[in-house]
Amino acid sequence: GFIHQIIQDAMVVHVSFAPSPEDIFPAILPMIGTLGSFSRPSAGIDEPLDCYLHGYVSSRIMNLTRKAIAGGQKGLPVCIAASKVDGLVLAMTPNAHSYNYRSAVLFGFADLVTEVNEKLFAMELITNKVVPGRWENTRVPPNAAEMSSTEILRVTIESGSGKVRDGPPADDKCDLNDEGVLDSVWTGLVPLTEHLGVPVPSAYNRVKEVPGHITDYTKGFNEKEEAYAKKQEIIVTGTNVKYGEV
Repeated sequence: GFIHQIIQDAMVVHVSFAPSPEDIFPAILPMIGTLGSFSRPSAGIDEPLDCYLHGYVSSRIMNLTRKAIAGGQKGLPVCIAASKVDGLVLAMTPNAHSYNYRSAVLFGFADLVTEVNEKLFAMELITNKVVPGRWENTRVPPNAAEMSSTEILRVTIESGSGKVRDGPPADDKCDLNDEGVLDSVWTGLVPLTEHLGVPVPSAYNRVKEVPGHITDYTKGFNEKEEAYAKKQEIIVTGTNVKYGEV
């Protein structure tokens, strides 16, 4: 479940794949990715889920997926990676510096979504990944041109892994016993959070009040980020004492 949650919490996932046997380097794309199950829409975050990605119909990843399917493969092999940095870990020595972070990697096969209802299901999931409730607060459903120009990939997950670091600096015992170093080098954590700012209307916007689904999400997102940062402080210090202001 925690691997899935990291993917869901990341605003951007990076999708890598092999362009062709002739290419020396793999390709990697930043994309919006979200997890879900069309066959079991009520499936929870701790259950088996697919990862949906969207892109332009003639993009390279879409064309390669068509080629893989036409060649009898399960789909285009892809790797999906996501990470969130939660703090800067400052230690006594350069080698002991680090980040507190959450990271996840998924491995699977991408296939094209061809059934209209599943395509709409995935488009709604992806739209609501940007802001929950956004789909029903826009001009929907997409028109014929939008449906034909947008392709959806369903990635069937074969395996995955995750890694989390959320502790204090880890200095060597020799440095911890060195009074001179202890007295001269500041150590600790600088919490890092993502923050959503005040919504700014577009030049052609005619709706005077910012809709509740936007303001509620903005407030909830920022509160969640601050709560996680506070958790980092408690883990590092063992108390609820804040770090000194910069």
